[in-house]
Amino acid sequence: MSCSCTSSSTNNTLQQDVMDKINNHPCYSEGAHQHYARIHLAVAPACNIQCNYCNRKFDCSNESRPGVTSSKLSPIDAVKKVLYVGGKIQQLSVVGIAGPGDALANPKKTFETFKLLQEKAPDLKLCLSTNGLRLPEFIDEIVKYNIDHVTVTINSVDETGEIGSKIYPWIHWKHKKVFGKQAAKILLKQQIEGIKMLTQKGILVKANSVLIPGVNDKEIANVAKKLKELNVFLHNIMPLLSKPEFGTYYGLNNQRSATDQEVMQAQEVCGMDIKLMAHCRQCRADAVGLIGEDKSNEYNNDIFKNKSWKELEDIYNIKAREQRHALIENWRKALDSANERVKIEQASKEQLSSNNKTKLIAVTSSSEGIINLHFGSATEFLIYEAGNKAIKFVMHRKVQNAYCKGPEDCDGSYPIEEIKQTLKDIDLLLTEKIGDCPQEELRKIDLITDDSYALEPIEKSVFEATKKHFFYEKEKEVN
Repeated sequence: MSCSCTSSSTNNTLQQDVMDKINNHPCYSEGAHQHYARIHLAVAPACNIQCNYCNRKFDCSNESRPGVTSSKLSPIDAVKKVLYVGGKIQQLSVVGIAGPGDALANPKKTFETFKLLQEKAPDLKLCLSTNGLRLPEFIDEIVKYNIDHVTVTINSVDETGEIGSKIYPWIHWKHKKVFGKQAAKILLKQQIEGIKMLTQKGILVKANSVLIPGVNDKEIANVAKKLKELNVFLHNIMPLLSKPEFGTYYGLNNQRSATDQEVMQAQEVCGMDIKLMAHCRQCRADAVGLIGEDKSNEYNNDIFKNKSWKELEDIYNIKAREQRHALIENWRKALDSANERVKIEQASKEQLSSNNKTKLIAVTSSSEGIINLHFGSATEFLIYEAGNKAIKFVMHRKVQNAYCKGPEDCDGSYPIEEIKQTLKDIDLLLTEKIGDCPQEELRKIDLITDDSYALEPIEKSVFEATKKHFFYEKEKEVN
């Protein structure tokens, strides 16, 4: 694996340094996201730009998307929360500040939090997310507090400001509001300058781009090319979420969300230029736990805020956390061996298949890289593209309701139609267990289901199942 934020003359030591930085970072490493947890701290409520896709909601527990949080925290309470959560969820490896506004529009709270984290939780990786408007101002502080992962949201590189003006109504710049194309031009200039400064300091940059149908969908490829020029490490293309109930400008004005297929198409185009993040879940500003799960509602402020630092340090227990991480790494090594390295990142169809034909495979998994979730409990599906030579991870797809709500909430309805719509282009579903009724429903969309790989490693199972269901006979004929 090469690092796009280093030159071609980079030696192996530096390459290993980069690998060490991302090894247990669930956002920067697809291989880590089923094993390590993250926490977002909602200490940054103010924002200095207005995005048409954003509506920052406080005291909100029923939505999972950026800008949403159940409560705002002071820096001290935020760090107390980290110590408490880190003791209860020992696989916690990363803490980030991602809102609910912008981390760098709240610099005092943001950097006070990071300062305390350095003192109290030195084993954690530190991250921040920003729109980039004030990024050049704070490079020295980012370096000072060892924040070696920074995410910048950049949705257009159109220097005329035409596209940006359709996304950002205004920015707050030098003590006044600036509107329209001029605002978009200023924002882009600051983003590019800030990203250059970060990569020159050796800080890994992830760029987020929101795919907005009819607005910047044709522009995303240009964004990817520019990000490559800027030595950005990772590009994350996220679908616009614009339901009316979200209360965003787009949601209230009939701008439709991006489809899974549109995201896949954008990934295919942009993947020619830059390494992609395909496993993003568009997390809340107070997200807790593994990517794909959110346990934020289990850790309300009353649990930790009145505890002393000594109590919390005992709960955090760095030595016990180190032991847990060592066990995780041993498991990952065993899993890599079991999977036989059949996965290729950002592979072409030619690399995946001898005849350029591939299949889309959905998997249900709760964590740890194995097929360990019943179909009835799944609210998301991991999607792989597979051929007879190799596989690659493509994306995750969420559904609002699992097929089975469980005995306590069961009302006799089984919401299969949303699942069928979500999996309409999928060829095969691998799951731990599935009943006859949902199997019959999924056959109506020509989706094959297979639960014979229960509790097996995902990647090896995807590869073997694809060959079994779609390539075996042809291979036998050739032989």
